[in-house]
Amino acid sequence: MVASRSVSGTVAALALASALLSAAATILIRYGLQRYGPYTGFWINLVVGTTGLWAAVLLTGGPGRPSARSLAFFVLAGLVGTVGGRLLRYISIETVGASISAALINLSPLVSTAVAVALLGERVTSPILVGTIVIVAGTTLLSLGGRGIGVTPGQLLLPLGSALCFGVVAVLRKIGLSGAGAIVGTAANLTTALVAFSTFLLASGHRGAMGCRGRSLVYFIAAGLAENVGVFLGVVALSLGAVSVVTPLASVAPIFVLLLSGLFLRRIELLNARLVVGTVLIVLGAYLITAFK
Repeated sequence: MVASRSVSGTVAALALASALLSAAATILIRYGLQRYGPYTGFWINLVVGTTGLWAAVLLTGGPGRPSARSLAFFVLAGLVGTVGGRLLRYISIETVGASISAALINLSPLVSTAVAVALLGERVTSPILVGTIVIVAGTTLLSLGGRGIGVTPGQLLLPLGSALCFGVVAVLRKIGLSGAGAIVGTAANLTTALVAFSTFLLASGHRGAMGCRGRSLVYFIAAGLAENVGVFLGVVALSLGAVSVVTPLASVAPIFVLLLSGLFLRRIELLNARLVVGTVLIVLGAYLITAFK
């Protein structure tokens, strides 16, 4: 019993640390995007993460013998979640701001639940229904609040697309962990994303996006460290505990973003009451869906 409580406490601590690091990365990305575009920030993020993870693989005794099936799921996670989800996250932070992006990307648990209901035959329970209603109310308030600071409803599709990718990737990573360790799995995930995105930049004539200097480079590197450590902690948490425990705790990241935005982004972004209340409702809805479904 004591050991079980200890594991639960460790899982909770890892999930909350992941959420806090994700929020810190969002703020750092916003600062870096003042001088360079999202392609540059995202590419540096991948370089930092890939380098750090493979260093961790070597320091922990090598990759071991992960199964081909698990690696395939982590490769797919790299394309869907890291390239699709993270790239859209960078673009949405630049387009609609850190606070709105964080709140709408937090809809990923709703996506995961919808996939489970549609494909796996899970039934719609009361917490899912109530959580969905609360999320819809929060999203509506967020949309209205966004209009007050010049954000159009169409632009909200960017963070929603990111949420869709992140909602799918959580399931892919959980399956991948059945035959691969968290470190080597995350390293494979990021390597796939780096190769795929670098190929896209070279093929599309965006080679210049691979260069950055000055303060933006510092911000992007710091954001890469924060985000990738946060993702790794989230994967470790998933390897120790259930998705239904990890996901609700990780979903509080938008609250951290709101707090950090009020402290560090006052000269860059505007907040209003609708944005704050909408964010809180979305976090509450996500928590209801994941914690009590």
